[in-house]
Amino acid sequence: MPSLDLYKIFFTVARSGSLSKAAEKLYITQPAVSHALKNLEEKLGTKLFVRTPKGVNLTHEGALLIQYIEQAYNFIFLGEQKLAEAVKMRSGEVHIVASETLCRHFLLPHLSRFTREFPQIKIHVTNRPTRETVQSILGGKADVGLVFLPVEEPELLTTKVLPIQDCFVVGEKLRHLTKTEMALEKIKAYPLIMLEEGSNTRHYIQTFLTSVGITVSPEIELGSIDLIAEFAKQNFGVATVIKEFAMRDMDNATLFELKTVPAIPPRNIGIIHMKDLPPSKATSAFIDCCLAKSL
Repeated sequence: MPSLDLYKIFFTVARSGSLSKAAEKLYITQPAVSHALKNLEEKLGTKLFVRTPKGVNLTHEGALLIQYIEQAYNFIFLGEQKLAEAVKMRSGEVHIVASETLCRHFLLPHLSRFTREFPQIKIHVTNRPTRETVQSILGGKADVGLVFLPVEEPELLTTKVLPIQDCFVVGEKLRHLTKTEMALEKIKAYPLIMLEEGSNTRHYIQTFLTSVGITVSPEIELGSIDLIAEFAKQNFGVATVIKEFAMRDMDNATLFELKTVPAIPPRNIGIIHMKDLPPSKATSAFIDCCLAKSL
């Protein structure tokens, strides 16, 4: 197996795009960098870089390798941060990733409480959909993620934090549909507003509909649940929303829930982190804050 020092040089050259810049960052000579790369290429049996007038570019094989090397270095840097926090008891930090909907409706109130209780802990938040949230955790780019369950990933530890109920809603013009129970099949008679494909929520609802023999093709596909609610309030059709996040509109009588039979099964919001990497003290405190029932 090639020395880790060779991979460090490879990683630095790939990120800087230049042998001379990499040499400066590594505090070694440019010939030493060239020799190390040649040594690594010989051990791996393939070219990793091609020279250009402006520096070097990764070959196809080099681009493939850098994906794994970058992930490894992300974990190394993360490990150094956690060790410094544990040994020196310095101010901790938590890297959180969550979808736009979860950031707005779940993360913000819990984060407000967390920062009041632990003002010394630095918070980093990244907005990504559930599938990208999972990849961020697996890639070592974040400590903890908030996701819509279910998420099937054996390398992650998943904790349920809040049950939620997906439902169908309409605006004022279709309010008459809410007076009695409605067979789920009948929603096909109206324009359907759903999240765009690729989201965990869209997959969950569409899988349920398919399981009861209903195939739908939404007329309107949007990127956020809040935007879906706005379209429903403007009477563009029947929309799928998360009931707990639409209660204000329902209480204000601008959205109205359909009593469909059968109803969409309930699911959960979950917290995910790496199963084999114990969370830091700061991350554990954040998870405990999310699990608290009262804000």
